[in-house]
Amino acid sequence: MDKQELGDFLRSRRERLRPSDVGLAYGARRRTPGLRREEVAVLAHISTEYYTRLEQGRAPRPSSEVLAGITDALLLTDAEATHLHDLAGTARKSAATHDRTVRASIVSLIDRLPGAVGVVLSAAFEIIAWNDLGVALLGDLAGATPADRNLARRAFLPEVARKTRSDVADMTEFRPHVVSQLRTAAARYADDPVIRDLVAELRANSEDFDRLWQRHDVQPKPIITKTFRHPEVGPITVDCDTLLLPDRDQQLVLFTARPGSSDAETLELLRIITSGSLAPG
Repeated sequence: MDKQELGDFLRSRRERLRPSDVGLAYGARRRTPGLRREEVAVLAHISTEYYTRLEQGRAPRPSSEVLAGITDALLLTDAEATHLHDLAGTARKSAATHDRTVRASIVSLIDRLPGAVGVVLSAAFEIIAWNDLGVALLGDLAGATPADRNLARRAFLPEVARKTRSDVADMTEFRPHVVSQLRTAAARYADDPVIRDLVAELRANSEDFDRLWQRHDVQPKPIITKTFRHPEVGPITVDCDTLLLPDRDQQLVLFTARPGSSDAETLELLRIITSGSLAPG
């Protein structure tokens, strides 16, 4: 149970709610943002003292019934409720560290998709499997270190982005997505040194990451499209589809261009260059 993170998360969710969201009058004397602690306690059917101690990181582990009451009181989404249980240590965990091994069938699948960029991401946002078109779009993945294959580091650390092929036009949309996913992973794998060290590194070296981290968001918005600025073929806008691989807590990400579009032609040109049928330039 991570008492400090649990308390910070509860406070962040409480402060985002308006009294009207839960059927309460605003009141002229209200000075604090969001709901009051006593209001959450009443809605959750627990004592104000116990809820206050939870937010302050001083309470013992809450029961599943208490967490259910808090979930309802704070109007948590499914993703937020899962995160709450992770922080409280009541969620079932399959392993102490995240899985970086990829099923052979998934590797075979992305290799059979010559017209699509296919990569597999670990829970820590490391690219752990890829096809040839993935290399063409994202750079030399086989020759990169695990740290340089990490999309979170590419998104927030300029020195990593410069030495990898990571010029993405819509990074502002991607960054909150990364932080939300990493916060969930950090709670699920609280003792994983790779995730713990990654978060510490990004918080220390990126003000943007640290600002987003302190928002405690755990439900990322889906990324529908993404535009890459490729050094050889120019900009490519692709559809982005993510398939969850829940048995290993991984994501299969596919980038495809709409048939008949100029982006499809550019992606095909990139495939031809990669295959060696056409020399660059």
